[in-house]
Amino acid sequence: MSAAVKYLRSLLMLELLAGLALTLKHFFKPNITVQFPEEQTPMSNRFRGLHALRRYANGEERCIACKLCEAVCPALAITIDSEERDDGTRRATRYDIDLSKCIYCGFCEEVCPVDSIVMTRHINYHAEERSELLFDKAKLLAHGDALE
Repeated sequence: MSAAVKYLRSLLMLELLAGLALTLKHFFKPNITVQFPEEQTPMSNRFRGLHALRRYANGEERCIACKLCEAVCPALAITIDSEERDDGTRRATRYDIDLSKCIYCGFCEEVCPVDSIVMTRHINYHAEERSELLFDKAKLLAHGDALE
């Protein structure tokens, strides 16, 4: 482009007029803002929300402390400690998830052989301090009991 054409385009402010035309085009369209607490947006079937630990029908927790979810977690957000019980089975004594690290990939749910850890469709949760995002075994089981 020659210098004269560049000067003429800048003098006529064509970019500014194109921007104003785009603004006017969208100015008269209806709003698409969602008023969040009153209205909910559609949720995908594949949505992964807050974690929960499940129990068997007899009330015993499902987690067998195989530590597969801890091993597969790419964010290293899961910590599990286990011990062997008197009957020879292994159970988790500590099951912690740091939700500030979690990337909600769903690998922990997919790898669990007994469907102990699940990702619910619960989205409306928040924390004002980082310590509130550290979910221990009791919180996870309580969340699972509430959803069963």
